[in-house]
Amino acid sequence: MKRALLAVLILLAGCGSSGGDDATLDTIVYLTGVGVQGREAYVQVAIDQGWFREAGFDVEIRPGNGTGQNLQLLQGGRADFAAVDVAAALIEYGKGTFTDFRIVSAVHQKTLACLMALDGSGITKPADLKGKRVAYIPGGVVRVLYEPYAELAGADPNGVRWVTMPAQQMAQGLAAGSIDAATQFVVGRPGVEAAAKGRSAVVLPYADILPDLYGNGLAVTRKATEDPERIRRFTAVMLRGLEYAVDHPAEAGATLAKHQSTQPAAVAAKELELMRPYVRPLGSFDQAKVDRGVAVMQSAGAVPAGFDAGQVIAYDLAPKG
Repeated sequence: MKRALLAVLILLAGCGSSGGDDATLDTIVYLTGVGVQGREAYVQVAIDQGWFREAGFDVEIRPGNGTGQNLQLLQGGRADFAAVDVAAALIEYGKGTFTDFRIVSAVHQKTLACLMALDGSGITKPADLKGKRVAYIPGGVVRVLYEPYAELAGADPNGVRWVTMPAQQMAQGLAAGSIDAATQFVVGRPGVEAAAKGRSAVVLPYADILPDLYGNGLAVTRKATEDPERIRRFTAVMLRGLEYAVDHPAEAGATLAKHQSTQPAAVAAKELELMRPYVRPLGSFDQAKVDRGVAVMQSAGAVPAGFDAGQVIAYDLAPKG
């Protein structure tokens, strides 16, 4: 079944191809989730392999800065496709902050959200976070969903000392001891351990407690969905790059490092290895699972009662599992 699905995706990617003629390529601006890190290598892989050009696209990667800013740029016409955290995007829609978008494909079948500390910090389980200094990004999905996570994990949902800190400084903050833990993503472990110079990271994944939350997805404007064939072609190539990157992490890490000098190939490869269990089945959404995740967010007061995720997730455009 998996091979059959991949064959269909590759066939779709080739439909409408310009054959590499620059004059007829569809120019695309793609926003990563946050920065350009190892976990984001799959789009660069698809570019370098020539798969996007075969499908008729000339893709420019621009570093994103989280779901809120990515949705703002997307709605402002400054990007064509953007990586967003599915839960965070649903929350933004529920608040009415951003409504002119649809999510057309999953990237991560489980949330990558986690809390991370270093070995020797005294933190080995959620209950150990009580009284600890935990760095977070205001509005970040890890912080927003902490209370339901803590309650289900048997921890005190009000016991944390929250510290605002830019994501780029959290690894150094952990290493320096200015914070005890940080809101992170599980694939960020190699970078944190590199900053800690040999100390091991302790990872508390949200997916262990909240298994029905998705991670990143691919977002477009509502107007873009008027051309479903274009979306399916782009998505097919993106997912082809995603599968190749997690199955060939060393090669994909080297590809990213070639274009991003600040991203060590070895760290990128480790991120992709950690991401592999989170991406299959490629691109698909399970509506019942989405609804269970929405119920969790409703319990946290993050989305309103009666919220319909089908207003945001384009089940008809997403690949089928």
